[in-house]
Amino acid sequence: MKEQTLAIHAGYEKDAQGTMAVPIYQTTAYQFRDADHAANLFELKELGNIYTRLMNPTTDVFEKRFAALEKGAAAVGTASGMSAIFYAIANVAEVGDNILVAKQVYGGTTTLTGHTIKRFGIETRYFDVNNPSEIEQLVDEKSKLVLFESITNPSIDVADFEKIVAIADRYNIITCVDNTVATPILCNPLTLGCDVVVHSASKYTTGQGLAIGGIVVERTNLVEKIKGNLRYAHFNEPDASYHGLVYSDLPLPLFTLRIRLALLRDLGAAPSPFNSWLYIQGLETLPLRMRQHSDSALAIARYLEQHPKVKKVNYPGLASHPKHELAQKYFPKGQSGLLSFEVETLEEAKAIANKTEIFKLVVNIGDSKSIITHPASTTHQQLSAQELKDAGVAPGLIRLSVGLEDSEDLIADLAQALG
Repeated sequence: MKEQTLAIHAGYEKDAQGTMAVPIYQTTAYQFRDADHAANLFELKELGNIYTRLMNPTTDVFEKRFAALEKGAAAVGTASGMSAIFYAIANVAEVGDNILVAKQVYGGTTTLTGHTIKRFGIETRYFDVNNPSEIEQLVDEKSKLVLFESITNPSIDVADFEKIVAIADRYNIITCVDNTVATPILCNPLTLGCDVVVHSASKYTTGQGLAIGGIVVERTNLVEKIKGNLRYAHFNEPDASYHGLVYSDLPLPLFTLRIRLALLRDLGAAPSPFNSWLYIQGLETLPLRMRQHSDSALAIARYLEQHPKVKKVNYPGLASHPKHELAQKYFPKGQSGLLSFEVETLEEAKAIANKTEIFKLVVNIGDSKSIITHPASTTHQQLSAQELKDAGVAPGLIRLSVGLEDSEDLIADLAQALG
């Protein structure tokens, strides 16, 4: 099936009532048929619902639908995009290990990987997403993950998937892509050789800023990379917490399964059924919305590129963007609704953000309502001057999340704010 059909139907088999809309299974727990049934579920002899921290019928539809759109094997929902990133890291790395992370990532990812992860005994080594060859200089036998964004936030760089994947595969390291900005409608990293995809479902998935959540998706046959791989011994050795279960021996997608059985079980950052239902509603219109977001963002980027007060516009749909050809290759259907531009000073940037009327000053992206953000003083405020420079966040950088309003109205709003 094509993506628009998958977005509406994938993952849902009608319940006994034949409901057209996916029901909200707002429940904590589930009744077992008998004691043997309960024991079999806990021993993984049977698959089924045990407790909503681990699985839920509404969340199951969300996970299956999202995996289908990402062309992946399986997915697991989480309570936030940040918990999805944390689980992807914690699923492979432990004390003494290191992960390789692009410098150009969302500010929350930078603080997680640069500070919080240190307290878990995991080292982060940063590379320039525009120079993937730096990865080779950072890899050693303790490297467990290469993490980057498909379209970076807020510098709006485009990752060269093929180069990054080629290096990671050479060393048999798992690649993880944050595909939040592109969404599975504009790009499917798993079909480009990447191993795992993470998303903040709080953004374009819900599409209206209604809920906080995330998701992790793994590619088909990831077991082939993990089985017997010394970097991932814990997938190949008996898990004492599951009576000696060896994940790589199971005939199931193992990366998301281990997140579900170990990390959701023990850390508990699971999505609520109601939030999962909201994401399902958002997915139904995601293909249509992403086309409109992309078209409007391109029109606004072209306007800003000609404005005398604008020093630089970052949007890969522009022919002048240094990654335009790469964007056409990886994102032929559009380059999403996120763009950024630079003015001379921090004070000027903040003044523009204060003057817009349709664009609201908010720290979010992917909403139907247009949003303006000054990253240096908000989302990336905790970064040092060097970290800001590395992330592509200049003092005068302004980020726009272009919504679904008429693009002419949005351009007029920016025109009056720029003066």
